Amino acid sequence: MSSNKISWSSWPLLAPALALLAGILLVPLADTLIRSVSTPGWTLENYGALFTDGVTLTVLGRTAMTAATVTAAALLIGYPYAYLMTRVSPRARGILLVIVLIPFWTSVMARNFAWIIILQDGGPVQSVFAFFGADDVVLYGSTAGVTIAMTQVMLPFMVLPLFSTLGSIDRRLLLAARGLGSSPTAAFWKVFWPLSRGGVMAGVILVFTLSLGFYVTPALLGSPQESLVAQLLAQRTTLLLDFAAAGALGMLVLVVTLVLVAWANRMGGTVSAIGVVATARPKDR
Repeated sequence: MSSNKISWSSWPLLAPALALLAGILLVPLADTLIRSVSTPGWTLENYGALFTDGVTLTVLGRTAMTAATVTAAALLIGYPYAYLMTRVSPRARGILLVIVLIPFWTSVMARNFAWIIILQDGGPVQSVFAFFGADDVVLYGSTAGVTIAMTQVMLPFMVLPLFSTLGSIDRRLLLAARGLGSSPTAAFWKVFWPLSRGGVMAGVILVFTLSLGFYVTPALLGSPQESLVAQLLAQRTTLLLDFAAAGALGMLVLVVTLVLVAWANRMGGTVSAIGVVATARPKDR
């Protein structure tokens, strides 16, 4: 009789992988947690400071707002794109898929320096705004410019889960809804949209949580006056050598991420994203 449980004799085969996981993830994480509560003494002072320091609160709010904006923009662009991928021929679908995967095949530095050229003063974007009379629009060194670049990087993490979900929806249900008298708009919102919410949830959680930890793009395209959490962490560890405060901030971001993922998993929205996470990693982190 077959069983899905792992037998005791199989556990030694997992020992190398578990040891590697503990060495590169659990041990540093435990060290960070201990530092955050043991300096300057065994206290939660570093965690309390996160909610009383005006600078930290401002950076946390800016990071959350930027991540939410990137997520919304990626959803607005990615949903129609993923829907189009399910409606075209296999040849056209392959071309659209290649376009989605291009960010994974491009060097992170090349991608960000390309955005610097596009968004810099006198660049193509500013020239377009100047043509329409908006000479004072400055995107390079601003949160808006960082948001635009991050949206381009995060689009695949929105499109791929959506494509997986939308492609599995039986379109005969839409025909049935039309046959029962529903308009195309009503059929979409009452039939197609509810069936696609799993992919939407997966894409939203992926994009939002990954956006919380971006560093290279905000560091190159943003400014110290409008830094995000990752930049603040780098400043506290490399410049101020305040490992305890940085550890507390990092643990807070980790807890928020785990809570969001757990909530999405409870809602059933992260199942379709497992394959995406396993096969694709952001090069910007």
